[in-house]
Amino acid sequence: MSGSFNDNVTEEIKSRCNIVDVIGQVVPLKRMGSNYKGVCPFHNEKTPSFVVSETKQIFTCFGCGATGDVFEFVRKYYNLDFPGTVEKLAKEYGVEYVSNYQKDSRKELYYQINREAATFFFKAFCQTKNPGLTYMLKRGIDPTTLKKFGIGYADGEWDSLYKYFMAKEIDVKILKELGLVSESKGKYYDKFRNRVMFPIINTRGKVIGFGGRAIDDAMPKYLNSPESPVFMKKNNLYGLNLSRQDISKENCAILVEGYMDVISLYQSGIRNVGASLGTALTENQAKMLRRYTKNIVLSYDADSAGQAAALRGIDILFKEGCKPKVLHVTDGKDPDEFVKKHGKDAFKKLVNQALGFVDYKISVLRKKYNLNSYEESIEFLEEAAIVLRQLSPIEADIHIKKLANEIKISENAIRLEINGNNTQEEQINHNYLDNREEKPTLDINSSILPVEKNLIKLIITDYKYYKLIIKNENAFKSNYGKKLFSVISSFYKEESELDIMKLQDSLEPDEMMVLSDIIDNVQLADKEEQILQESLNKIEVEDLTEKENSLLMRLSMADEEENQEIIKVLTEELMNLQRKKMERGK
Repeated sequence: MSGSFNDNVTEEIKSRCNIVDVIGQVVPLKRMGSNYKGVCPFHNEKTPSFVVSETKQIFTCFGCGATGDVFEFVRKYYNLDFPGTVEKLAKEYGVEYVSNYQKDSRKELYYQINREAATFFFKAFCQTKNPGLTYMLKRGIDPTTLKKFGIGYADGEWDSLYKYFMAKEIDVKILKELGLVSESKGKYYDKFRNRVMFPIINTRGKVIGFGGRAIDDAMPKYLNSPESPVFMKKNNLYGLNLSRQDISKENCAILVEGYMDVISLYQSGIRNVGASLGTALTENQAKMLRRYTKNIVLSYDADSAGQAAALRGIDILFKEGCKPKVLHVTDGKDPDEFVKKHGKDAFKKLVNQALGFVDYKISVLRKKYNLNSYEESIEFLEEAAIVLRQLSPIEADIHIKKLANEIKISENAIRLEINGNNTQEEQINHNYLDNREEKPTLDINSSILPVEKNLIKLIITDYKYYKLIIKNENAFKSNYGKKLFSVISSFYKEESELDIMKLQDSLEPDEMMVLSDIIDNVQLADKEEQILQESLNKIEVEDLTEKENSLLMRLSMADEEENQEIIKVLTEELMNLQRKKMERGK
């Protein structure tokens, strides 16, 4: 969802179409000097007072006052909203354009199809004896937990799901896009076969994709849905739809690697848990976790791949303002095996013993170097200095003392290493630092107006401001402003207290970025009433400016001989409007 209608699209449409041609299709026009005249389509008249300017690409009616550009004419004549207007003109003039409404409608359809598929798999899992249920019961997962996570089964047939959706007349192209069916030599077949199915559900309760675990020796062992308009791995975490309340309550999130790890820990009573979806931890996932807690414990495999993932993950979390820790399971390959063997309390003990950001990185470096060797101790210190540079002076001081004592080097030498020779950082850092995701490209400052930011901050601060702002229908003009206000309104209709966490869960990732920016950066400074009044005044001044421009446009097209009375009325209206605007501006 973009912040506003694509300026490139509207400009491209304007460059391709001529307002005279567009209006001329429905209104007979005659050339009169440099303009065109016709009978106004918006009110009943016998004498033409409807004028179209080819040079200015605008129209105005001196009878009813209708005025605007080609978009305004099409909108008004065909009774469309602005997205529908752009869509109509884009189609007619060969400009590629997909409206936000179309995108949202398509998403809702995809969510619905995924939900249907999840129900299909769940029924197959529960209603008859099948290898999927047998497998999960053998893994020690009880029926209550299986139901909680909506676990399903994709049978070994090749076309069960395909036939199910064909009977419902669902477009097979959508099924392919969602990764529910595949195609070979013109024939379609189910993508998931003889697999335990793990539906992936976002924090808004929408089924966005699936993970399928092979029951036999089929490869890959885990098969995931492809990326689609509703499923982007980097923006979601498995299990967070169930665990986010517990994460907030415990003020800690435990991040594991697999679906079974999440389910086993959850069943054991450790419910502040989630998993990345087969990818390394991303900035978007870190931001999502940060909404619920700063304290993140990574529980990854102890092998080299798990260690590399942990190093990368704690860097990303640290940069997002989190306090990351790392634990390695001491007995058993993963949390799933460990908690079944040793129980909830033993795993909690591991969580409490997890190493913090610096301690973990230093521990990895210790294994890399022989600290009995003078040369390797120096190399160890050089890399350790890179880690300590990221800390506040107080945090760094604590670790400097520990390092100095451990490798028998003076604290001053370590401080010099940290504060000097920064130019080596990039060369040394390549082992495990600075391997980061690309920064989000959303330009928040241009996607929502400053006055809209103030109003959003006010209405999430106190219900009384919502009641005042809702009276101003034109307060929000950007798409993000309108969407945020709409979602907030839906919550306020149910109760007068706003649950920020529920609000955040109801937003798309880009909308969440805009809201987070407002929460973090818009400061009211105990001047709520003043900011409210100034914001509403500014909105009124902007509305008056639009009306002023419309009047100026109409006056510029008026014929001095034919429209003397109209010019007089419009001039008087313009003067009153400008006077009012000046008063509001003060």
